[in-house]
Amino acid sequence: MQRPDARTALACSAAALFLAAITGCGGTAQADTQKPTAPEGVTAQAGSATSVHVMWEQASDNKGIAGYEVYREGRKAGSVPAAKRMTDIDGLTASTAYTFTVRARDAAGNLSAPSAAVPVTTPAPTPDDAEPPTAPEKLRGKPVNGRTVTLAWGGSTDDVAVTSYDIYQEDSRIHSVPGTQLTARLTGLRPGTVYTFTVRARDAAERSSPDSGALDLTTPSAPGAPSGTAPTGLRTEAAIVGEESVIDLSWDQPDTGGTIPAYQLYLNGKPTTTIVWGGTPPTGRATYRLTATDPPGTRYSLKIRAKLPDGTWGDFSAQRTVVVTG
Repeated sequence: MQRPDARTALACSAAALFLAAITGCGGTAQADTQKPTAPEGVTAQAGSATSVHVMWEQASDNKGIAGYEVYREGRKAGSVPAAKRMTDIDGLTASTAYTFTVRARDAAGNLSAPSAAVPVTTPAPTPDDAEPPTAPEKLRGKPVNGRTVTLAWGGSTDDVAVTSYDIYQEDSRIHSVPGTQLTARLTGLRPGTVYTFTVRARDAAERSSPDSGALDLTTPSAPGAPSGTAPTGLRTEAAIVGEESVIDLSWDQPDTGGTIPAYQLYLNGKPTTTIVWGGTPPTGRATYRLTATDPPGTRYSLKIRAKLPDGTWGDFSAQRTVVVTG
């Protein structure tokens, strides 16, 4: 039998090994106590008589941002994950002044200091606002650098007033500006990437206009980065062939230095089919016909990406939207 002091020594040795394993070979475990930086660039805009749209710029942290919390008069009014930097605060009172701040939160639960307080006043209710705004016109823009673009458009009209313009990237709203502003600066983009933007006008009754025309912008690639792999010039055309509704697609293939064996087609943001050529893959402009199975009047959003010679998937094309009518 082992003497008690031997058993004690073994137990202590085991405990020491366990502690070393969880603290990095005998080091002291360091808790994350550093707070994130306070979000900057906070804006608050009344989207209607009872809602406010709050946006801000990305904060930083030594370990990483886990989310953001929005406060109204110092009381928490909402929270979003780290990838999202905007939210709508609903349930407000018309013709009322509010103040909003935003705090960043890391994975350890540390909260940043509050951002600068931003005031906003909700407008009076407009029960007689019965018509949605007209669509914004002549959407245009240009890249500023690999991560920033600017947009501009012609103003919409409404039977009462346009309160805001919402900017969409593909089918997701990514930014909003007041109804008196006809420009937007979008940041946080990826270099060497094609983006498809549209704009909608919104009135105080939360009615949105139809989409503006789509605008494709490609951000410049980083110095020394390989050439882009996104298909370009994607066109879509809906038609009725016999008793079927079809969507004909055509596009210019990217120069990948080799044969492109397949394409992946995304429908409404989800992969729907892989296009594989039955014989020799085409050169130059490629085409594909998709059968539409949903009822007439359904809106489809489509984009494609190529399978590269090394077996990986390339960048997405610009997105196109089409409605199949009966």
